[in-house]
Amino acid sequence: MNIENTKSQMRKGMLEYCILLLAHKQPTYANDIIKQFQDADMIVVEGTLYPLLNRMKRDGLLQYEWKESTQGPPRKYYALTEDGEEALKQLNSIWDSLNRTVGILK
Repeated sequence: MNIENTKSQMRKGMLEYCILLLAHKQPTYANDIIKQFQDADMIVVEGTLYPLLNRMKRDGLLQYEWKESTQGPPRKYYALTEDGEEALKQLNSIWDSLNRTVGILK
């Protein structure tokens, strides 16, 4: 078994869910998302994050708003749409179910 490959696949499957969790708390911009992932010991690089944010916006899960910054150019702040809120509810339920199942099997 290739543990690193399995770990990578598990992380990829969780990224969208984790972004929805972060954007649900408050509007956030990409560098903040990367920092929060780092704080949670999950390394995500810009080359992975930006295409995912763009896809989630195209899919109607996220919307963004430009906000002025005191430290440079305006920033894109991402927030959940109604569809994003609904997707998050469904993913929370799926996560709870998976977590229960793994807990039973452990």
